[in-house]
Amino acid sequence: MKIIFIRHGDPDYANDILTQKGWREAKLLAKRVSSWNVKDFYCSPLGRAQETASCSLNIMNRQAVTYDWLREFYYPITDPTTGRHGVPWDFMPSYWTKEPLFYDKDHWHEADVLRSNSDLKPAFDEVCSGLDSILAKYGYVRDGMIYRTGITKEETGVSSLTPDSGKDAGTSKLLKSYSDDTIVIFCHLGVTFAMMSYLLGIAPTLLWQNFFIAPASVTVLISEERIPGEAYFRGQVVGDTSHLRDGNEPVSQAGYFAEPFQL
Repeated sequence: MKIIFIRHGDPDYANDILTQKGWREAKLLAKRVSSWNVKDFYCSPLGRAQETASCSLNIMNRQAVTYDWLREFYYPITDPTTGRHGVPWDFMPSYWTKEPLFYDKDHWHEADVLRSNSDLKPAFDEVCSGLDSILAKYGYVRDGMIYRTGITKEETGVSSLTPDSGKDAGTSKLLKSYSDDTIVIFCHLGVTFAMMSYLLGIAPTLLWQNFFIAPASVTVLISEERIPGEAYFRGQVVGDTSHLRDGNEPVSQAGYFAEPFQL
């Protein structure tokens, strides 16, 4: 299956809405999204994500499921170098590169600066659990670092699955072992990287510090099932903005400390 993460358009953070540029970005994005065969849409509850999604959803006459845990991963800390009180990333390289725990996929949250906000790790766990609940709807159940797909409806733990049609409907019939479904998640930079870290087995601190995805950009993870019944997600595209280039719309710098390169 394909998971497509879309960051909201250029933001007015103070009012949690899109800027005029953000609306232009969202409209160019919608032309691209409307060409996809999307099974389901999901969205953050925050205004800038909802407004970005609205352009695509209106064109396609679709609706999105909104989950509170898809809001931006804003669990503020105080930066020990700059004194900034805000998101738990954007640290100075001279500081974070000397913190070994930032490189540890299992213990990253034990770094002193991140432990200062006791809500941060439970919130990360909630995001991971929420993502697993979505994937289970399509027959993907986590087993260690992989997902099992050749399973029964009962094993998914999801009561809302529609029974298969035909004579075996309502029984423990196996779900098909591989899904071609595409889902789109409209959300934010921080929570996107939290979900990617969980799927890819990478400390979120490394993604938060080392990668940038521009407003209205597209990030794609696709499952591979080289052994039937065992799926793993791999990144195909991170932060693509070709729809902005094609529409002669510059890439927004929001959340970046250098001039973005227009792909």
